[in-house]
Amino acid sequence: MRVLKIAVVLGRMFPGLCEVVLHDLRDPQHAIRAIENNLSGRKIGDSVTELGLARIEDPDYPSVIQNYPNQFPDGRPVKSTSIGIKNTAGEYIAALCLNLDVSVLSPMTLALSNLVATDTEHPDQPLETLRARNARELRQAVEALAAERAATPRSLSREDKKALVRQLHQDGYFDSRDAAQTIADLLGVSRATVYNYTK
Repeated sequence: MRVLKIAVVLGRMFPGLCEVVLHDLRDPQHAIRAIENNLSGRKIGDSVTELGLARIEDPDYPSVIQNYPNQFPDGRPVKSTSIGIKNTAGEYIAALCLNLDVSVLSPMTLALSNLVATDTEHPDQPLETLRARNARELRQAVEALAAERAATPRSLSREDKKALVRQLHQDGYFDSRDAAQTIADLLGVSRATVYNYTK
């Protein structure tokens, strides 16, 4: 049976982690025909599950139920997927079930969550951007800050230009080599003036 080979291959691909069970729905009292990576304690010849009975009773029952929560007899949490297999008459004759032991992954998930977690006093504002700012971004920032004051960059007052330059400096736009000259051109002032505004 081709499905039997699939069950064996899947089980051996995830040893100790994913139980793979092949059910023969034509014999619900002795449905389990193969069980790889036995994590549930069941054995070949055991009866079908409730899901299997539902498929036997209703040919229109969904053929794939994916990633649903489940539990092993000892209480370990499981993520399960069940695939129903039909014959040419449209009747369910088998089901291939995968039961992933997520209890093994939970400590790893917690460790990874802790590893990637960040702690900052400014969660809504990144403190820095780890890349150089380009001229287009700089121009957009200058125009946006000027627009907040209902003006164009060149029409800003001296104090507003100084405030804008200080904001750009604080936001890290001076990290690129040509930033000061670009800002000077946009504001219509000298490069030296831009540097004076940062003080």
